[in-house]
Amino acid sequence: MSKNWLISRRTALKGLGVAIGLPLLEQMGWAETPKKGGAERLPVRVAFMHWALGVDYRHWWPSTAKGAALPETLRPLEKHMADVLILGGLAQRAATGGPDGAGDHARECGTYLTGMRLRKTNGADIYNGISVDQVLAQKVGAYTNLPSIELSIEGGRGGGDCDSGYSCAYSTNMSWRSPTSPMAKETNPKSAFMRLFADRSASASEAAKAAAALENKSLLDLVYADAKGLKGNLGGNDGRKMDEYLDSMRSLESRIQNISGRDDGDDAGTTKKKGEGFTVPQGIPKTWKEHANLMYDIMALAFQSDATRIATFMLTNGGSGRAYHEIGITEGHHDLSHHGGNEDKLGKIKKINIYHMESFAYFLDKLKGIKEGKGTLLDNCMLQYGSNIGDGDRHNHDNLPILLAGRGGGSINSGRYVQGCRGNLCDLYLALMARMGVEQPTFGDGTKMLPDLV
Repeated sequence: MSKNWLISRRTALKGLGVAIGLPLLEQMGWAETPKKGGAERLPVRVAFMHWALGVDYRHWWPSTAKGAALPETLRPLEKHMADVLILGGLAQRAATGGPDGAGDHARECGTYLTGMRLRKTNGADIYNGISVDQVLAQKVGAYTNLPSIELSIEGGRGGGDCDSGYSCAYSTNMSWRSPTSPMAKETNPKSAFMRLFADRSASASEAAKAAAALENKSLLDLVYADAKGLKGNLGGNDGRKMDEYLDSMRSLESRIQNISGRDDGDDAGTTKKKGEGFTVPQGIPKTWKEHANLMYDIMALAFQSDATRIATFMLTNGGSGRAYHEIGITEGHHDLSHHGGNEDKLGKIKKINIYHMESFAYFLDKLKGIKEGKGTLLDNCMLQYGSNIGDGDRHNHDNLPILLAGRGGGSINSGRYVQGCRGNLCDLYLALMARMGVEQPTFGDGTKMLPDLV
């Protein structure tokens, strides 16, 4: 191998209708072009994750006492706390009722990433704002195969009345490409996986042939010749890294195929109770955690392969009525959130929050285990994890439970609890946007970059 043989970061393994991006290799010029003689840097990725209905504050906010244990809801993250910021005091004013009255579950999702007041309608005349992820996708999405990817556990709806006169489009979507158009979101792991690696330059007939071939073959089978040719030009370290990358991809693809081919029938999560059960379609894992972990794996692969640098993941829809049978909870989440101080209901809310947090910890484990440059993939990520309701019983949109994991390429001082942030949720978005190279004076009701990240 020649020392001068370098790989472009845009190199992909290509086959019939597919294009698989590569992980960071020693021979790859992945660093961003330096400005005015500055140092090169690896690309920063950003993801926004949201769950509905808030938390039990008593088990979320840490004690400031020296040596105090983490609150129960955060304990799954214990080994990752050096890479996490706990941000207290953030508010999303656009989610409050004001003159529009009831409808907090539509507003909790609809306003989460836009910071804009929703037009209260259950008709076709929906109106929101452009979400922060899509502002970023428009600015930096051209660098990757996909400008962004939108994932979800529960499906979306484009119309109907889901909450007190608000369209279902608001409560089931948080990513908006325009004020009138939410982004379609992927709930099927196989569809999400294939979307990452579709060759955008392929003709319709090539794409159809690829889809037919993949009924009986692995995605990697279609790029075998390209992969073999590339490996012949790689050094020892890069060759081993490519083997590990392709092995992990094949393992993930196999897990997805196993789920796509099975029929779970009426199992966990499918029993309807008081109209709040869920029927699990074919190809969708039967438990929330199995589904979430697959989606987190797909997101990690998207970031590792530089297929996209921008992602959203809806862990639940607004006002979700999902029952978590797999952890012994048969009541709908929304019913439980109206707890009225009942300790049994609060205990179940905490149990759901911990269950969700265990999957977020799984995601951080995954990113921390992927070496990138002199650090890890997690070092080059900004992962916002939160809810746009604080306490589900009060439906408040202040002092929101918000975490920020990752170091943003070294621009974030992690491992802290900031009790009173000096700004609001949209100020946080301005700070994250700037770290992606997109600076603007305002966003939603944000007017400055949140200063608490450093």
